[in-house]
Amino acid sequence: MKAVVARSALDERWSRGRQERAATPRSALATLAPRPASYDPVARLRWQGEHRVAPLLPLRYQRMLESPLAFYRGGALLMAEDLARGPNSSIVVQIAGDAHLSNFGIFSSPERRLVFDVNDFDETDEGPFEWDLKRLATSLAIASEQLGGDEVQQSAVVLGAAKEYQRSIRRFAQESRLDVWYASLDVERLLVELRGFFTDGALRDVGDVIRRAKSKESTQAFNEMITHTETGPRIAYRPPFISALDPDGDGSLSTRDLIDDVLVGYRATLGSDRQRLLDQFTPVDAARKVVGVGSVGTDDFIILLTGRDNDDPFFLQVKQAQASVVSMARGVARDVAHGERVVSGQKLMQATPDEFLGWHTTRAGDLERSFYVRQLYDNRASVKIAALSELQLQAYGRVCAWVLARAHARSGSGAQIAGYLGSNETFAHAITGFALAYREQNLADYQAVVRAAKEGRIAVAS
Repeated sequence: MKAVVARSALDERWSRGRQERAATPRSALATLAPRPASYDPVARLRWQGEHRVAPLLPLRYQRMLESPLAFYRGGALLMAEDLARGPNSSIVVQIAGDAHLSNFGIFSSPERRLVFDVNDFDETDEGPFEWDLKRLATSLAIASEQLGGDEVQQSAVVLGAAKEYQRSIRRFAQESRLDVWYASLDVERLLVELRGFFTDGALRDVGDVIRRAKSKESTQAFNEMITHTETGPRIAYRPPFISALDPDGDGSLSTRDLIDDVLVGYRATLGSDRQRLLDQFTPVDAARKVVGVGSVGTDDFIILLTGRDNDDPFFLQVKQAQASVVSMARGVARDVAHGERVVSGQKLMQATPDEFLGWHTTRAGDLERSFYVRQLYDNRASVKIAALSELQLQAYGRVCAWVLARAHARSGSGAQIAGYLGSNETFAHAITGFALAYREQNLADYQAVVRAAKEGRIAVAS
């Protein structure tokens, strides 16, 4: 039986959202605020790199310079600073912080169901709800352009996603708290779950997109990371992507001691049943791993464990968590360890978070570093954006927008957001205008970094 929400209470939250329009009109969200004359995107990226592993920075720039979309994936700091300068609503929720279209994907739920959800939370923090949607919308515009779409097609892709977010947040605002909390996109029931949200034609496109992602690449990647030796399974090195641990870490701890310390502290953040399960695995090897685009240069390790025997391998990923670009751009510091911030944000926004998700902050001398830990390659799969048609990109954008609306509604502010957005297309058109403007800003930044590489201001791996 569904919980009954007093209509007056729902109306009150809806009304508070409408009142937000006086302070920040929805049309104002189309505005891309000008940067200070002294703002240098290359200098900002170099500053960010000062807090990362220096030898990996050329690889980071190489990955960012593959295309304007790849650059956008790595330039979350630049966009967060641009968003902070512009008009913002005062409706603050837990946001992903880097909700571009490649940070959604398929993975296994604890019940071993394949689900579709946001899958990257390095930048999660509290922030204006529309930041996530602007990040998603701009990535859709850039992807559409990369696929050959003109400005009309780009606008259609973005407008469709913005309108889907608007429709979905209205629906979630009227659902009971538990219905919102447990709503998820089970891949096997995807078309049933979305019926009523999408037309039959759009559902077919969604199905095509998801089926493309349900490949065996995750299993293959998992198996390729293991080499079998006389002493048992070990991690297969593929420098610079998977490499041996450095002999020494920062401060007084070796890298291996650091990982051991993180594992011990991390275990304490798991539930008692997961602690018992983790205790049934034995760590046998560890290595450094390079992942993604935006994360390149942060300390990232993988640990190979075995369970029942050598034919029962299990990987954990230990990933450094730094200050989020959201907090840096907003100038708001939270009194919580960065690893804990990532874990708490993921558990709030994701419908089925990893049961092995935990965190630990360690200290070596005067240096404090925070990490989060999760399973690696748990039936993960992502959509190959370059293989999509324009219609499939539109369908994919709408699914991502549905997921984002559900994630934001879990913070309890769905009715307030819905009240602010209203039922007309003012908000959707504002987001579309912003996305097209920021597509141009991203291209200019990309070209500036290309020039910086040619001039020698930054080193790029060959």
